[in-house]
Amino acid sequence: VSVKMFFKKLQMLLIMMTLSQRNTKCGFIVYQNSKFFRSKIFKPKSNFSQKIISGKTDDTKKDQRTSVEIVFNPRYDPKTFQIHSYACVYWNFIKKDWDTNGCHKRRGADEFLYCHCNHTTNFAVLMSFEKKYKYPASLDILSNVGCALSITGLALTIVFQIVTRNVRKTSVTWVFVSLCTSMLIFNLLFVFGIENSNKNLVKRDNDTNKMDSDKNEIPTQDTVVISNPTCTVMAVLLHYFLLVTFTWTGISAAQLYFLLIRTMKPLPQHFIVFISLIGWGVPAIVVALTVGIIFSQNRNDPQWELQYRQEEICWLAVPDKKDLITSPFLWSFVLPVTIILINNIVIFIIIIVKVIWKNNRNLTSTKKVSSLKKILSMLSIAVVFGITWILAYLMLIDNDVIRTVFSYMFCLFNTTQGLQIFVLYTVRTKIFQDEASKVLKLLSLSTGKKKSLPSVTSLRLRVRMYNMLRSFPALNEHFRLLEPSVITEETTLSESDQANPSI
Repeated sequence: VSVKMFFKKLQMLLIMMTLSQRNTKCGFIVYQNSKFFRSKIFKPKSNFSQKIISGKTDDTKKDQRTSVEIVFNPRYDPKTFQIHSYACVYWNFIKKDWDTNGCHKRRGADEFLYCHCNHTTNFAVLMSFEKKYKYPASLDILSNVGCALSITGLALTIVFQIVTRNVRKTSVTWVFVSLCTSMLIFNLLFVFGIENSNKNLVKRDNDTNKMDSDKNEIPTQDTVVISNPTCTVMAVLLHYFLLVTFTWTGISAAQLYFLLIRTMKPLPQHFIVFISLIGWGVPAIVVALTVGIIFSQNRNDPQWELQYRQEEICWLAVPDKKDLITSPFLWSFVLPVTIILINNIVIFIIIIVKVIWKNNRNLTSTKKVSSLKKILSMLSIAVVFGITWILAYLMLIDNDVIRTVFSYMFCLFNTTQGLQIFVLYTVRTKIFQDEASKVLKLLSLSTGKKKSLPSVTSLRLRVRMYNMLRSFPALNEHFRLLEPSVITEETTLSESDQANPSI
């Protein structure tokens, strides 16, 4: 196929012909497209300009030793593309394809492309371009600190929910633990895998003279992309675990609705198995179908993965406005997340109106919930329901100032979502506060006293170990010397906000 360039006009600077006789007639034709030159080797994928130069001398002359040297000046946007390789070719009418026999590259002292052929026919220079991607900078301090705090908070929350389940006497911990687990894995993948490792590859400059002039190999296509399967796998995992996280927020909202509004107690049989299949299975089906459909539609394209993910970061490809309706990004992520968020917002409003801010005249003044506790209950539910993700839609406003403000708000609230869960669902619980006070008391006693004899120190260590083991009631059944401790926890939303930790 022809000269591949990112411009409409091909400028041929110099044509030199060395003829055995000066009165030899010659002629040249420039084809504006490649409709007459359909190649099986070189298959263009872009809409770059395609031109072919045809040269011919007088057929009546014999013993012609004709050579042609052509200099091309490729014009393209150097900020977006750079030449990866090129080949000097001619059209072989026997093969009905491009051929390099008799043509080779010539080195020059500038940025032009020099081709030399020892015969006259239909000439072309086949170029493959490498796109220059603007890889984003590494995560900023706000994102790194927020994600680190969220990862720590989610890990501690999961451990706390599992260890103290029997003491809290709750039956719905599995939903909350699954939500925290999926969110924890997503944060880890986001921190360590969102960046494409291709950004660290050394990019050569765009000097055409530094290319290998000895190899005159025909490229297979006009654009070259460095494949990175690891980035594709990372995009799939991020896609999956973020969908899992949103699915578990939807399940948490539905469960809290049935427990508080419909007062469904006890829960149906095999409830845990059913919601687990939904929470972990449905997102897997969505992701598998998305990747499978994209691969089946582009299996012959070596760059098929860029139909699914971006090259700049290991995340789903964001389409242009004209391709938004048919894009996988819309149907496999935006649409299901929007449906879940709408569902969560509706349930959130219902719970606020009918439960949290509902006045109960039967309660005495001492039992009435303060406004501060009501607000904390609202925040607790909003964090689990993922309400702050609506800021992502506000970032679509076509105003740079407003978009920047909402971007920072989105980054602040969502990167620290795990920390918010830890504070609202772990730190505020009576069990955690009691155990934390014991640990602090032990630390203060150990630092306030002077170093004693080895035998006394050993005895004190045993006493401290005993007290620490005693502080975890869930381990009582494994240590018979420990006295069982009975810790009760308020579960009604009107009297306390401790019902939320079991969501």
